[in-house]
Amino acid sequence: MVALLEVSGLEAAYGATKVLHNISFTIAEGGITTMLGANGAGKTTTLRSLCSMVRTWGEIRFEGTRIDNRSTEEIVRLGIAHVPDGRGTFLELTVDENLRLGAYVRKDRKAVPGDLDRMYTYFPRLKDRRYQQAGTLSGGEQQMLALSRALMLRPKLLLMDEPSFGLAPLVVRDIFAIMRTINQQERVSMLLVEQNANLALELADQAYLLETGRVVMSGTSEEIRNDEQIRRSYLGY
Repeated sequence: MVALLEVSGLEAAYGATKVLHNISFTIAEGGITTMLGANGAGKTTTLRSLCSMVRTWGEIRFEGTRIDNRSTEEIVRLGIAHVPDGRGTFLELTVDENLRLGAYVRKDRKAVPGDLDRMYTYFPRLKDRRYQQAGTLSGGEQQMLALSRALMLRPKLLLMDEPSFGLAPLVVRDIFAIMRTINQQERVSMLLVEQNANLALELADQAYLLETGRVVMSGTSEEIRNDEQIRRSYLGY
């Protein structure tokens, strides 16, 4: 597969504290990659580094072009959408207003109404609440809104940080099923950070295992799932 994102020798720090140490990984065009690891392993910082939200060193290439010197807004305009931990919805705005904000950097304004309809097809519950304030939605509905708002950018790469956090298992299954559909039908590449390792490995093609800011293992999801040490340490069986 063609590489959409190539990261080489990535390091990141908050103040004087270095969090990532010489990380390298690749995301295939049209693929789903997951990053696994315990709390504090550096997974969220990796996503923030790709969006120029923390101080970094190293090389990040998107579609063959270096982006590690770009601003966050420039990176968004290139087609990288980030769904952060905590969802980051605008609680005082309606569902519809949140979705329209997701398309604010797009130039093809005429296509926005059609994309709104598409999001409501993916998430019918949001359509029923389109004029409701986002802050009054359930946790699962807010996660659906965060995902659909990111998709309104029409991204080439979607970064997802802990989409299952705090949600009921049935809601999580629904959201992950929709993510698979979006990947298959729209060829949106994804980088998924997720504590539920079993679920992440079911969805992803490739996996990287982080410990204390370093990549300690990588391979296909099947290879990672079948590794006995990883099963015991991260998958719980």
